[in-house]
Amino acid sequence: MIKPIAVLSVRHPLGAGLYASLALAIVATSAYAKTGDRNQPMYTKQDSVNGFNAPNTVTTLTGHVVVTQGTMKATGALGKIYLDADTQVSRIVMTGSPAHIEQRDDDDNLMTGEAPTLDYDNINGIAVLSPNAVVTKQGSGDAHADKITYNTNTSHFTGEGNVSATYLPKPKPENGQPASPGTATPAPATSAPASHT
Repeated sequence: MIKPIAVLSVRHPLGAGLYASLALAIVATSAYAKTGDRNQPMYTKQDSVNGFNAPNTVTTLTGHVVVTQGTMKATGALGKIYLDADTQVSRIVMTGSPAHIEQRDDDDNLMTGEAPTLDYDNINGIAVLSPNAVVTKQGSGDAHADKITYNTNTSHFTGEGNVSATYLPKPKPENGQPASPGTATPAPATSAPASHT
């Protein structure tokens, strides 16, 4: 089954209240975040920590911060971890030069994102990167924008402000032969099709 792996919506101001939109899609068989990543334990490593392991609190991580959960890895100079009423990690905010996030999908393709600020909604799998954000999907391409919102569950992303994108073609087989050996290639047409009267 073919599913879109990335849909880019671009919003660029052309004047007061006037916007141009562009929707682009790349097609592949699968491209969602690794199933079960958010069901894995979350680990942090940093130079220092200040916070609580209690409901509705914020913990500050300082210096060489690394947060991992399954295949998701976020790095930065400063991190804040928000716990919800059930003492579950609901949000991670990383800052750095730049802050970085990466995660693999079920096909083991790597998605990376970089920006000075990374705001990751751990409940819904939404990463907001800004300003000067870059998101790259292995084998698919990349997008640059002032702000990128990326849904790790669906690979849908939106870019706002000064957006540019690169879309990579699907790689051809190394030997240049058709994917199925023994399959005959149809001969090119040598005449116009017969008309039916």
